[in-house]
Amino acid sequence: MTDVVFPPSLWADTAPPRVPAPSLEGTVETDVAVIGGGFTGLSAAIEVARNGGSVTVLEGKAVGWGASGRNNGQVIPILTSAEPAVWIKRYGAAGERMVQLIGNSASILFDLVREFDMKAEAEQTGWFQPAHSPGRVKLCQTRVDTWQRHGFPAEFKTAAETREILGSDFWYGGMLNPTGGHINPLALARAKAKTAEDLNATIYENSAVTSYERVGAQWIIRTATGIVKARALILATNAYTGELVPSLAPRLAKSIIPVLSWQMATQPLGDNLRRTILPGRQAVSDTRGDLRFFRYDARNRLITGGAVMGSYDVVNRVRAKAARGLGEAFPELSTPEMTHVWSGYIGMNWDRFPRVHRLGTDGWAWIGCNGRGVAFGTAMGRELARAATGTSENELALPVTEPRPFPIHSIARRVAPTYLAWLKRKDLSEPKQ
Repeated sequence: MTDVVFPPSLWADTAPPRVPAPSLEGTVETDVAVIGGGFTGLSAAIEVARNGGSVTVLEGKAVGWGASGRNNGQVIPILTSAEPAVWIKRYGAAGERMVQLIGNSASILFDLVREFDMKAEAEQTGWFQPAHSPGRVKLCQTRVDTWQRHGFPAEFKTAAETREILGSDFWYGGMLNPTGGHINPLALARAKAKTAEDLNATIYENSAVTSYERVGAQWIIRTATGIVKARALILATNAYTGELVPSLAPRLAKSIIPVLSWQMATQPLGDNLRRTILPGRQAVSDTRGDLRFFRYDARNRLITGGAVMGSYDVVNRVRAKAARGLGEAFPELSTPEMTHVWSGYIGMNWDRFPRVHRLGTDGWAWIGCNGRGVAFGTAMGRELARAATGTSENELALPVTEPRPFPIHSIARRVAPTYLAWLKRKDLSEPKQ
């Protein structure tokens, strides 16, 4: 097969190499077919294979090539604005099960890493959400109370405790969830692929799916050079659903807006700075809509990122913005140099709630990571695998809905980056109590 070129990134430079799997040639039969070799698809493959089922993964580029290999690597056990009460109000018992899945999602990921000794630079040091204004402290306390009521170990931290955690007085308090943390995302994707293959799953790379359909009792999945026949199907392409083959699942692709998320890395910090800035090595993302986020990697680089509007000189502008943000919070860094800058899509939808869809008999998909796909995608892969292998829907966190495509999707996609201006304006005002 032709080698797939990965976009330049810190993760492409540091993840353990992977021998590419072959492209699909001819016709194969399997119990479960999975479209997409990212966190969801590979987790689904592991779950099917570890329970003795046959499973085939079709990846259009290479394992981890999309969002799974390009994100910040934060393992976060909550979603952006999809709060537990709303899940339960919308979906009842299925919503309650979804809340449990979300709250357990980071533990599901780290337990999987430990069980199979995945080499992914995994650090379960906790995830911290500091309040960027005094009014957001109440939001953090409310979220702590909510997740504690559902049985999860969220902890509220005062301003003084926040200063100790972060090594900065730039924030006002916050929520700590000790189950979170961070990983090298491309290393995790490749480690998941190795685990799946070790369990006798079959992976084909450079095998973009051009179509799928239900014919009788089977799913027929086609690529340019082959066919897979399967009893069950899992579509796990998320933000990249319409990117490689626009005609693959157009209603699903148009139900999200792919938005570029920019990531970057500083030089490795020296020991003195490392001991004072974020000494506990938590993953951090604050309460801003125009988010400030950072964490260490295994080489003591700070991994951060950001967003800017417009396409002019975007790399330099986003690099400068993120560096300024770190310098404001940690003056001892001055304005840090960024050695790596890269980007990938996240799948945003109108209310920032992920969606679960039924494609047909024994056919499943989820879409809309909204920037929280590392832990949640891993957990959803396991859940979709259970659905595809016969677990009753009444036992699963799968609140099924119909796709809701954006009207005039192409225009919505072009104007989506201006949403950042509204978020920045909102960040300057205190929430109504």
